[in-house]
Amino acid sequence: QVQLAESGGGLVQAGGSLRLSCAASRGALYIGWFRQAPGKDRDFVARTTWGGGRTAHADSVKGRFTISIDNAKSTAYLQMNSLKPEDTAVYYCAASNHGSTIRPWEYWGQGTQVTVSS
Repeated sequence: QVQLAESGGGLVQAGGSLRLSCAASRGALYIGWFRQAPGKDRDFVARTTWGGGRTAHADSVKGRFTISIDNAKSTAYLQMNSLKPEDTAVYYCAASNHGSTIRPWEYWGQGTQVTVSS
């Protein structure tokens, strides 16, 4: 059973930055981030492998968000720059053995709220 714990959410003004962290127990090939805005489906944001390969970012965040990992700390990060009000959502860390951006992932954290004010 993979366990995930997110931290780093909060309130930030548009144009600002936040870094989310996900402390993870190992056991799945892929680690990634999803988000869910009120009244909307949960969407893929970014994913990578613990080896640092097969990295992908959603078109909506390319050039602004970057996923990274620290293997020594078993922690994944999501650096979010140039934040927009439409980035407001609950952000979830997730782990998977298939890593598909459209299929449900197997393991999920509790989520952390990110609110971007205009």
